[in-house]
Amino acid sequence: MQIIDYIVLFLYFAGMAGIGFWLMRQQKKQEDFFMAGRSFGKLMQTFAAFGSGTGSADPVNTARGTFHNGMSGMWSVMYWLFVTPVYWISAVWYRRMRSLTFGDWFVERYESKAIGVAYALFGCFFYMTYGAMMFTAIGKVAAPLLGDTLFGVPLQYSLLPIVAVVVITYGLLGGISAAYWTDLIQGLCIIALSLMLIPFGLSAVVEKFGSEGDTMMDAFRLMHEQLGDGAFTIIGGDAASEFPLYAIVSIVIINMIGIVLTPHFIVTGGGTAKSEWDARVGLVTGNFIKRFCTIGWVITALIVLTLYGGNLDLVKDADKAWGVATIELLGPLKIGLVGLMVACLLAALMSTVDCFMIVCAALVVRNIYHPYIKPDASEAESLRLARIVGAMVVAGSVALSLTIYDMFANLQLTWIVPMLFAAVFWVGMYWRRATTGAAWITFTFCLLFFFVLPIAVPKFNPGLAKSPAYTRTSHVIQSTVTRAALPLDVSRGKAKTEGERITETKRRGGVALFWTGSVKPVGEEKLKEIERRKVPDGEEVVYEYDCDLVASGRLRLDMLIIDKLGVNLAAMNKAAIKTLDLPFATVVPFLVMIIASLLTKRNNKEALDRLYVKMKTPVDPNPANDKAQMERSYAQPNRFDDRKLFPNSNLEFQRPTP
Repeated sequence: MQIIDYIVLFLYFAGMAGIGFWLMRQQKKQEDFFMAGRSFGKLMQTFAAFGSGTGSADPVNTARGTFHNGMSGMWSVMYWLFVTPVYWISAVWYRRMRSLTFGDWFVERYESKAIGVAYALFGCFFYMTYGAMMFTAIGKVAAPLLGDTLFGVPLQYSLLPIVAVVVITYGLLGGISAAYWTDLIQGLCIIALSLMLIPFGLSAVVEKFGSEGDTMMDAFRLMHEQLGDGAFTIIGGDAASEFPLYAIVSIVIINMIGIVLTPHFIVTGGGTAKSEWDARVGLVTGNFIKRFCTIGWVITALIVLTLYGGNLDLVKDADKAWGVATIELLGPLKIGLVGLMVACLLAALMSTVDCFMIVCAALVVRNIYHPYIKPDASEAESLRLARIVGAMVVAGSVALSLTIYDMFANLQLTWIVPMLFAAVFWVGMYWRRATTGAAWITFTFCLLFFFVLPIAVPKFNPGLAKSPAYTRTSHVIQSTVTRAALPLDVSRGKAKTEGERITETKRRGGVALFWTGSVKPVGEEKLKEIERRKVPDGEEVVYEYDCDLVASGRLRLDMLIIDKLGVNLAAMNKAAIKTLDLPFATVVPFLVMIIASLLTKRNNKEALDRLYVKMKTPVDPNPANDKAQMERSYAQPNRFDDRKLFPNSNLEFQRPTP
């Protein structure tokens, strides 16, 4: 980076901090800090949804996925496209909850302060996990720009804490108002980030591979010629692809179920909006802007693959693709664009983390501190605690990012964590028979089955990691295919000229069946051939390990159950094995919640009447009128029963209204 790049970064940080200081004086009470008086319109809600939903990890994940899988790699982020329509419905929920935190809603629905504590702890852990992914992204992008060390310390142990200090300093100054105003600016920066590399990259493709008379638009044809048809397949057809169709469907479903109950959605999803219409338009529009930005990230990643596909560092760690593209395409210009790119990535991180900090602070203050520690805490004391909690959440994110310095591993973890409360939320939202006892049973089951036992069992029984019964893997498959060399093969040294017939040998498989990590030979690797089969232009040889193995990671209890059901896991590819736990995590918690509800004591009818009539009462933008409508609803809890889709039942589905 040049001096001009550091100047750009300094100006960016100074501007963001200035907004925080400007708005800090306006934070007099909790509702100001956490909800900004529910005063925002469509524009602010749009960029709040866009900013909080778009992190520094998104362009990096897209670049990594595209580098390895071609265009099908976009599904590491683009799966949200099919979730977005759900936001049109959920935005109304968040506004009608009329709560400061999602934990408040769980307390009201299940008549339990303790479940509010559990949700608060879940929220803090979830955002530490999600924040870890974003801090990891910053480290991956910065590596090509700054080198592997900073001040003589490995980059992930030096840069990430520095970035965390900057985020904490800025994010805790002005509360949610500061977050929204900066999200507006940072949202524009993210859009710039999504488009900035494309014109320079297309020009570089034409310059390197084009001929006289080619224009910038010819770069798309040139990329296709260089990479081949496989790189432009949207649904991964390669056996090694991480995103075949069934994986995409599973990821969409689990995120559709889990995302709506994440704690920040009660804020950016509509809770701070003036009206239900503002909430809907803001949440849906903000997320559609992100989908268009994703297209820019995919084009950038294809440019990187075309220009730098032979870069051995990127082949080894594709998370660095965005950083390499930045330094190679923008660095030579020496006009501050590298600094602007880093500022835009930091904007993507900060616009998300500032919201996460404030939401976690609200959960701890509202659902732990006030109910159990100091019910009569003053507003000043509550705001002081909120800022301390926010700083701790960011610090936890950095610590977690140092233990999982891998983007895709972080991403997969964020898919599973919301399942702790998914069934509790959805069943409780639409079924009166859902009980407090069932909520605790379901939460405890998910916590033990998906998180505690997978870590604890191997700790208490280390022999499992070396047991032949538990260290089984998928078949190791070695394929040998003869084909015409692509230009990318030439750049990687696999051929001397394009079109030359080359024999390519690839190895895949050997994926751990029952562990989230890997299974590797203890000593010398020994394989036993079990099958040999013909494939187009070559053959495949199927092996299984014939030596002692050792496993790492968490134990996958769900895969042990699936194996006992007779499913042939060894014959599956990596994508199938990594995807199988998603349907299990989606379905089983709902079954537990429903069965447990039928076997446990019903909740209080009057409390349920108050909650459900509140959720059915449209929000009036005028606070006085809204209060009057709520008083009427509480006095007449059956006023909307004529709209029930299933009258005289425990189901609370409403008929659509014009």
